[in-house]
Amino acid sequence: MNGYYAGLSNLVPISQHVEEGVQDLWSKTANTDLLSEDDIRTRMIAYNPYLHNNTRRCFLDDKGTVDIPALYSYQGIPQYHPEPLHGSYDALGLRDDICFDRYGRLGAYGLDENATIQEHHSPDETITSTPHSKSINWQSIDWSAAQHRCHGTNKHQFVQTPDSGGHRSTPRQALVLRTWTGYHYTPHVMMNIRALISELSLGSGAEYDVHLLVHVKNNSAQFWESQDLYREILHANIPKEFRGLATLWSESQMEMIYPGPFLNNTLNKSGKSIHGVYRSSHMPLQYFAQNNAQYEHFWNWEMDMRYTGHYYELLDRLGHWANAQPRHGLWERSAKYYLEKMHGTWKQFSDLVHQENPNTIFGPVKFPGSQALKFQRASWLSSSVEDDKDADLITLSPLFDPNESGWYFDTDITGYPSDSPLPPRRVAIIAASRMSRGLLHLMHEETLQYRRSMWTEMWAPSIALHYGLKAVYAPHPVYYDRKWPVSTADKIFNAGKHGSSGGNAFSVFGAFEHNHLGSTWYHNARFAGELWRSWLGRGSRHGMFSQQGIDRMCLRSMLLHTVKYE
Repeated sequence: MNGYYAGLSNLVPISQHVEEGVQDLWSKTANTDLLSEDDIRTRMIAYNPYLHNNTRRCFLDDKGTVDIPALYSYQGIPQYHPEPLHGSYDALGLRDDICFDRYGRLGAYGLDENATIQEHHSPDETITSTPHSKSINWQSIDWSAAQHRCHGTNKHQFVQTPDSGGHRSTPRQALVLRTWTGYHYTPHVMMNIRALISELSLGSGAEYDVHLLVHVKNNSAQFWESQDLYREILHANIPKEFRGLATLWSESQMEMIYPGPFLNNTLNKSGKSIHGVYRSSHMPLQYFAQNNAQYEHFWNWEMDMRYTGHYYELLDRLGHWANAQPRHGLWERSAKYYLEKMHGTWKQFSDLVHQENPNTIFGPVKFPGSQALKFQRASWLSSSVEDDKDADLITLSPLFDPNESGWYFDTDITGYPSDSPLPPRRVAIIAASRMSRGLLHLMHEETLQYRRSMWTEMWAPSIALHYGLKAVYAPHPVYYDRKWPVSTADKIFNAGKHGSSGGNAFSVFGAFEHNHLGSTWYHNARFAGELWRSWLGRGSRHGMFSQQGIDRMCLRSMLLHTVKYE
């Protein structure tokens, strides 16, 4: 697929867009009227995805003089920009008629100012700059203080009132970035964190807070007993502008919080400690949620994820869409890849799933050793209440059944009766997800009281399944590096039980996992990093389709993982 690499001079309105493969790219390019630099400038707009208007303005500094930097998009997308193979902009309420180049997306956070990132241009290349008001001295910014000020300015949004039934008018959320001591904060990483805070927290009027949950790899460092040691570790490992956002944890600390014994271990193929970050990265997040009850939801976010669009638009639309999903058939819909070209509208897709598997899961599931009845809530008894309930779990990959799927860690569970069949389980590859405070509390209690645990990506989905919580896979757009016939894709990605993605030996998460390598979203997706680097002007295919010096790549908003380096 070459259409990703067409640039700004190839912009067309969405009504005129033709995806690559529908018409031959090479024969049509020569006949396309290319835009001039002036034409391109007229299509550049400050991007504002916020839907509410009752927030009060927030600033980067305590004097209220440094504005949040603006993000810029372009109206239209490059001709022949490919379409996602699975997922949907329309279903989730994301815009698909705009694109972002590297300067419009990251210039707000230092891309065109940082001396360590010098763009390499051909002699005739022109820099179409974004109209930022002024340069920002990033080293002088205290992001934690900025978030606190923003919350204080907008606390009227979060006050409990009789009219709101005792609930906050706007529930607050935490985005928790998982990092570690020794992590190298490159200029691009710094820009990504600034984008997360500016767009999610400050731009929304404190609807979100961004935190760094820092894994201290030195297990002998008892930082919880010494403020001096705590500060020493922070100063040695976290850039000054982000230090106030950081919370430290270590595996030895988790051993104290969640002591054993953890009995009845099944096959642990990783060979790692049950308290290790590789096996149980959910443990520190569970504990973090116990100490931060001001948030209703927690986004578990990884350092090797990037987004070409606006972060608030992504998380806000995912949340609204997931909350609105009806409970009946939700587990079944969430187990299947949504291929819009084949399945039609979301309603048509939902009807298809019901036909394929009419026996839906609803409420807590019964199995030997279940503790669900001890925690059962009244809302479980009413489908009308459940349908309107906020999602307890939002994943970014299908919630598949690992049983007989061939997935490597399918039996890595601890603490369940050894004389009974394995409990029912669900998995979402890549642990990035949104979890409610209630779900994290149940995960905490199961670990602390009953000494139970599972492989990281299996734990939260399985607890949601066991307790009848509302869990949903949000089908965000995922792109591939080559053209897939949609019928072939459906046969590969939905070859599991009852037309789902998992549950039998034909699952795409077992022997056929290599099919994800060319995608923009998977735990080892190669294309994600390649496309990101090309978009930054640093990839091997940068400039392949340059018609003019201003022809930088312009991509629709897309979530990318993994990006291991820039």
